[in-house]
Amino acid sequence: MHRRIIAPGALAAASLLLAIPASAASYSPGAPGIGDPYYPDYGNGGYDVSHYDLRLQYQPKTDELQGTATILAKTTQDLSSFDLDFLLDVSEVRVNGVKASFATSGQHELVVTPKTPLAKGTPVTVVVRYSGVPSAKSAYGFTAWHRTPDGAVAADEPEAAWWWFPSNDHPSDKATYDVSVAVPDGTQAISNGTLQSTSSKLGWTRYNWRENKPQATYLATLALGKFDITTSTSEGGVPVINAYSKDLGDNDGAARASVERTGELVDWLSGYFGPYPFSSAGGYVPNTTTGYALETQTRVYYSPKQFANGSNTSVVVHELAHQWYGDDVSLKGWKDIWINEGFARYAQWLWSEHEGEGTTQELADYVYGSHPADDAFWTVKPGDPGPDDQFDIAVYDRGALAIQALRNEIGNDAFFAVLKGWPKEHAYGNASVADFQRYAEQVSGKPLAALFDTWLFQPSKPAAPAARTASLAKAGTTVAQPKSWKKIEATNDVHGH
Repeated sequence: MHRRIIAPGALAAASLLLAIPASAASYSPGAPGIGDPYYPDYGNGGYDVSHYDLRLQYQPKTDELQGTATILAKTTQDLSSFDLDFLLDVSEVRVNGVKASFATSGQHELVVTPKTPLAKGTPVTVVVRYSGVPSAKSAYGFTAWHRTPDGAVAADEPEAAWWWFPSNDHPSDKATYDVSVAVPDGTQAISNGTLQSTSSKLGWTRYNWRENKPQATYLATLALGKFDITTSTSEGGVPVINAYSKDLGDNDGAARASVERTGELVDWLSGYFGPYPFSSAGGYVPNTTTGYALETQTRVYYSPKQFANGSNTSVVVHELAHQWYGDDVSLKGWKDIWINEGFARYAQWLWSEHEGEGTTQELADYVYGSHPADDAFWTVKPGDPGPDDQFDIAVYDRGALAIQALRNEIGNDAFFAVLKGWPKEHAYGNASVADFQRYAEQVSGKPLAALFDTWLFQPSKPAAPAARTASLAKAGTTVAQPKSWKKIEATNDVHGH
């Protein structure tokens, strides 16, 4: 920190009196958590990241990862030290070009102390050199790094970044990404966005990926292995990049028959949600034993198990819907998960209707009628489910039920204006359930507090009159199962991990 003497004589004495306390007293450590009540230690306080530049090298045989992360950020307070969320072994940290001291703390904190404290509003460049075996690292009793027979995958929610790059790991701090990965010739590295270039040297091939729109840390993905990669462009002009492990076995055909429809489904969803918000779309299916899928931005992760019973476009619709609801507009806090999962499930209902396998109303009637009043299903509050029930089926099904109730309350014109306008209103930013309610009220011109409270926040089944108002099935009525239900039900464990 540089100080400038602004005047001689008496003024100099006054300036020294002002300078001395400011140099020390106002600086304090950034908080080890960003303040999310569901995950108090996730994310960090004191700074905001704008860009991650990750330069990596990975050896599939040993699962060894070496990396240099360059993080561009700006301080939001006077900082004496700050945390990064990270698990691998760090050899050096530099802050604005100068070596900084560092130490580990808690389950996943890297505490960085710069040589000179950082004033609020200062642009900061943090360089972290690191290495390690990600599969050997765990936090809170689990790992989010998944080994495959020919490599590994980083894809998990609500956390995955700690195993491969240091970060401010909370959806509220989104950033752009450059991910450059060197792997042995014959192995591929897949990440988010667009492939900028590849180069080969001395038995290694380097893949350079770029995601040029803000991205939450849990939506950053890395797939390392031997893939068959397909490229195409949707009718609407969206570049599509898909990848399939070369050893998917019996699930290979069904996976391709589903994921290869990505371009068609992106264009179809654009009719409801507005223009596709990113520079590319696609998905990848590695040979993992996990059972879930994840809406990793622009490059969806699918487990082979999603296709064990044949093709399933419904799961592809679900994850692609997230590109608008969850990725483009991300949650402010993890309690806002309904905006992600309720709308992704409702997109599956819309697809069911499109395919002639059950209307959204028939699906809503079926869900309502399938759960008696004393079912624990109704005790989960989709608008704030709590960390233990964040991915409970009620967040999906009762969440979609709430959306149908909203549609019936405000009418189709206003409803579809809300569906399409919301991603535009908060493009590349973050928003909460309360923000969504306000937006729906603004567009529809109707007060919606009671409806939102009934369907999202009351731990009980809405009474028959409320259901009738929403033209849903009355309690006790037996409703025929829509044809699409089995396919939709097959995606119930997309985040069950």
